[in-house]
Amino acid sequence: MSHVMNTYARQPVAFVRGQGVWLYDESGKKYLDALSGIAVNTLGHNHPRLVRALTEQIGRIIHSSNLFQMPLQEQAADRIAQITGLDEVFFCNSGLEAGEASIKVARKYGHDRGIAEPAIIVMEKAFHGRSLATLSATASRKVQAGFEPLVQGFVRVPLNDLDAVRQVAAHNKNVVAVFVEPIQGEGGINVSRLDYLKGLKEVCDQNKWLFMSDEIQCGLGRTGKWFVYQHAGILPDVVPLAKGLAGGVPVGACVVGGRAKGVFKPGNHGSTFGGNQLAMCGVITTLDTMQEEGLLENAAQCGAAMLAGLSASLGGLPGVVQIRGMGLMIGIELDRPCGELVKMGLDAGLVFNVTADNVIRLLPALVISAAESREVIERLVPLVKEFLARSASQPKLAAAR
Repeated sequence: MSHVMNTYARQPVAFVRGQGVWLYDESGKKYLDALSGIAVNTLGHNHPRLVRALTEQIGRIIHSSNLFQMPLQEQAADRIAQITGLDEVFFCNSGLEAGEASIKVARKYGHDRGIAEPAIIVMEKAFHGRSLATLSATASRKVQAGFEPLVQGFVRVPLNDLDAVRQVAAHNKNVVAVFVEPIQGEGGINVSRLDYLKGLKEVCDQNKWLFMSDEIQCGLGRTGKWFVYQHAGILPDVVPLAKGLAGGVPVGACVVGGRAKGVFKPGNHGSTFGGNQLAMCGVITTLDTMQEEGLLENAAQCGAAMLAGLSASLGGLPGVVQIRGMGLMIGIELDRPCGELVKMGLDAGLVFNVTADNVIRLLPALVISAAESREVIERLVPLVKEFLARSASQPKLAAAR
């Protein structure tokens, strides 16, 4: 009997090694990895440059403490400032912590402006984490149930609905920030329109709110640019990051600029492990490798090809509601729950997952090749067709749109 707490319904497969976009289980079976640890293994598995850098860093020092000078942290922060266009970086260990820090920045910003009970606008179907504050910002009753009372101070509106945000602005003078995932990951690969993101930024500027872009899953090159907000040509005040930032080493970052610059002062926030030297080595090596290997361009090209290939093979098929995404962040929405497809995929040597009950989610490593991208489609399409044919008589989801 395992003593691991039962918080995951785990698939009956144990991966013991990886190479590029391929995984191997205990029996030696080979799988094409189209999930990359949920957008974490940016450089794929066993990337020689990352392995070498981390190994050398472990041999030097893993952790000292934020009580002392941290040159590696300064180097990592410089690189993040350069790619985000922002000014200050707080390092933590996860997306949850990056989101939590972002919420604290917004509240501190509000208090500094004399607002006693600052409120943050969040979106329907959002996912920001599982701490009490971030699960309160999240829009999933499944995530929240059993953990009430929720943290107050969040106002929820639909994604891609600018009028709803303007209505809140007109009636709620406690609002200090808008917190949006430009592409909702857990919510089902729901893509914000670029004109909507521009409009949100304008509303924030008019009201002197913080514009907070949660790029934990969709950022860091996955969409073909470093961040989704760059597709819209705007600059946020706060950007939480994590997942793929260090190629698999746990790390998070809350990045601020604009109106949020200087909000946190000494003593306002902290993290024992945050910004430790091993994680910083992972950040520096991952970002440098992404630039030198042209992985943003690769994500754009392979992602566009995958989206086109999936649309050609599955678009218009009865049971397929929509195929959507940007770069190597792709969702295939079906009109029925499709969790059993994950096991079918594993049997066929393909790793992906299903989110929001009925959306197949593809998040391959950014090192995937054109041939491997085609192979994802070749393995996945027959499974989807087989599943739809087999489940044709099952009850459908009410009005999937």
